Amino acid sequence: MPFRLDLLMLITMTFMRFFCLLLTGLLLSAPLGAQPAPSQLDLAMSNVQLDKSVTSPAAFLGYPLGEWHLRHDQINFYLNTLANQSPRVSLDSAGFSHEAREQLTAVITSDKNQRNLAQILQQRSTVKQGSPQQGPLVIWLAYSIHGDEASGAHAAIAFSYYLAASQEPWVKQLLEQAVVLITPSQNPDGFDRFATWANNHKGQTNVSDENHREHWQDWPTGRGNHYFADLNRDWLFLRHKASQGRVAFFHKWQPHYVGDFHEMWHSQSYFFQPGVIDRIYPLTPIANHELTERLADFHRKALDEAKQVYFSGQLFDDFFYGKGSTYPDINGSVGVLFEQASARGQAQASANGVVTFQTAIANHFATSISSVQGALALKQALINYQTEFFSDKQPKEQIRSKGRLIRALNDTARRDELIHLFNQHQIQFNYLTKSLFHSGQEYRPIDSIFVADNQPQQALLNALFDKRTDFKDPTFYDISTWDIESALALNVVPNVTPDVDVLTTHPMQYHQLNLHNSATPPWPQNSVALLINWQQSPASGFVNQLLTKGVQVKFSNQEFSLKQTQNQQTIKQKFVAGSLQIPVKQTGKSIAEVRQLTWEAATKWQVDVIATASSANFTGIDLGSDDFTTIKPVVPMIISGYGSDAFEVGEIWYYLDKKLSVPVSLVNAERINSLDLSRYTHVFMTEGNFSSMNDTSARKLGQFVQNGGVIIAQKAALTWLNKRNVLSQEVQTERYYHKLFNSDGLRFSDQAAFKAKQHIGGAIVNLALDSSHPLTFGMPSTVAVMKNKPLAFETNSAPFTVAGQYQDQLLSSGYMAQEYQRAFANKPAMMVERKGKGAIVGLADNMMFRNIWLGSEKVYANALYFIQAAP
Repeated sequence: MPFRLDLLMLITMTFMRFFCLLLTGLLLSAPLGAQPAPSQLDLAMSNVQLDKSVTSPAAFLGYPLGEWHLRHDQINFYLNTLANQSPRVSLDSAGFSHEAREQLTAVITSDKNQRNLAQILQQRSTVKQGSPQQGPLVIWLAYSIHGDEASGAHAAIAFSYYLAASQEPWVKQLLEQAVVLITPSQNPDGFDRFATWANNHKGQTNVSDENHREHWQDWPTGRGNHYFADLNRDWLFLRHKASQGRVAFFHKWQPHYVGDFHEMWHSQSYFFQPGVIDRIYPLTPIANHELTERLADFHRKALDEAKQVYFSGQLFDDFFYGKGSTYPDINGSVGVLFEQASARGQAQASANGVVTFQTAIANHFATSISSVQGALALKQALINYQTEFFSDKQPKEQIRSKGRLIRALNDTARRDELIHLFNQHQIQFNYLTKSLFHSGQEYRPIDSIFVADNQPQQALLNALFDKRTDFKDPTFYDISTWDIESALALNVVPNVTPDVDVLTTHPMQYHQLNLHNSATPPWPQNSVALLINWQQSPASGFVNQLLTKGVQVKFSNQEFSLKQTQNQQTIKQKFVAGSLQIPVKQTGKSIAEVRQLTWEAATKWQVDVIATASSANFTGIDLGSDDFTTIKPVVPMIISGYGSDAFEVGEIWYYLDKKLSVPVSLVNAERINSLDLSRYTHVFMTEGNFSSMNDTSARKLGQFVQNGGVIIAQKAALTWLNKRNVLSQEVQTERYYHKLFNSDGLRFSDQAAFKAKQHIGGAIVNLALDSSHPLTFGMPSTVAVMKNKPLAFETNSAPFTVAGQYQDQLLSSGYMAQEYQRAFANKPAMMVERKGKGAIVGLADNMMFRNIWLGSEKVYANALYFIQAAP
């Protein structure tokens, strides 16, 4: 039935009475040693008819909600309690975090809908077909994806109880017409890290001094997950388990509306979208913004009545689709961001007065109610929007359709990473049954796929491959581009129309890959060596496994080729520089043992191993040449802690741990002076100011290099090393580049735009690589990297070797001021400086940005295995 205006007024009046009582209750506290104060929710709902059989949060906890920061297990326990007590509540799971914490969601709807959930989910699975929809409205409210933005999760607990217990007419109508999904904590690992910190520093009396330890978390803070990653930047890239489970949950339910609840700086007030209208990504339909604006009227009214000041249309944008409020916008839903000033504990002083945890909970509770009320009032508009979003994206040509031909040259693993990403985003694609040729290039079934343009996920597909360099407003809350072709170093040909018999939905097995089910090595007994092309991404982990088993592995300093027989034909098998050789005859191991250990590693890492019966090669170096260098075992360490960038530390940790299975020590910077660095082979330094390190630290690192160690440093770490004479190569920093911008005649009102022009929020730039340099082995001659800091090396300022430099026409995608483009052109971006027996690897950019930059992350493996102590 249509939603009547008189009923809306009744709902609003009831809500405002509820909210005022809630706010009053949340501001109360219980003195130490006294009996627990009445639950805030009990106080707030004193005039609301409740189902007494449902346990309130205060009754469950034994103290008022918000008096202590909850742990994730307490939240899950309470959700289970609600599900056991109320026929309105069931639970769904989005899987587990890295630390094995389950991500539960309360599914709250009428008893009738609960009994029909299987049918409702079946209806939701057909949404992308674009047909008229049946079934209830689906509303998803998701909280605290940043672990130290805890008020959202606590508001979610309060709101879950309210919907489960309230007997108000409007709540009953809501649950008859809608399914409300409530996910209190989207980052369980970071959430628990922060809860422990906040509770450890809470006293009997709240301390609002912003300098109090309670409000300054220890490194790495609770914002990130186990690997310190920002999960609210991972909706597109899906590098982390929690993100993968969450996106699968999204597509399972295909919600019409998504509320995304956060906290911001304590000196601010309250924000809700719409954000800055000129910073909406152009692929987002204008109807999405219009619905967001209509929904905002409900939030305005709720917060106005509560006398809570707020702002909208400023600061935050709807641009990067990798966030929780924008990913829905490119997937047929309407996402809305909420930001509450944060106490980062119990209470913190600000320019707007003392911000309290209790008030933050109350505000998010208020906009949770206004979210479901607004979505219900706009139910038909939301359903129509979603239906229309998908209705024009259905395949129109079943036999032949245009699309993208995509290749990850000689790297099945990188192609399969793209396929895995497509599967998670429900993007349709096809494998090839035979090679296709385009512009003289071969696209083979082993490394290529075809993706049709016209499909239900067409909008998201276009967003993933979108490249643009012109923007109405060059201000970005996050990155300005995320082109997946650049990130994965793919060759993409658009507007291809292949014959239908070339396409298949099943992968085909080729060469050695189809032998990995064998229990014993398949290579001929007369083999003298086993060879691995270094272009294969998993080869980086494969070599480490062999090194840990004591197997000798060599890498080639030059490219070479050998003759191979396939299908009774002799072919030339090419191997790039950096390719691996494992001699089967080794000191201390039998031939059978070497073969077996190699086979076990090849099976685990799925690398293609080529056996040869002769050391003589067809072209290039022979296998006994001195240009094959033995790889030494690696013992890496990452400088972490205060002064280092937690995100970048986490990315390197993730790569070494999960992608290479290399044990790596995270050592806080302040411990460097007391450490014996000789036990490590490589030291990683990320972005950061390294303020806890001093001249003694520099001398120790300098001696580490002189004695044969390797420092792999990127971005601001280069400046630190250069200023302390560890690195001779001069670095041009932000101060140098800002002088290139002319500020003559700049008006006060133009300052924000001027600063935005000077900011590199994240642009993709092209590097030309020296393919003969060990740092670039196995990589293409050009790569595109994400640049988010104005920094480069000076040209020829010290003896060093350049492995890569910015191209003359360097901007591939995203926003970068012309001043930067001219200044960076042809400047060194990757270098190696030899000192004594060791070396410093310098990277002007983060080559594995957010662990999605698979096309250039090989630089770090090359630095580990190929840049080692001089003999």
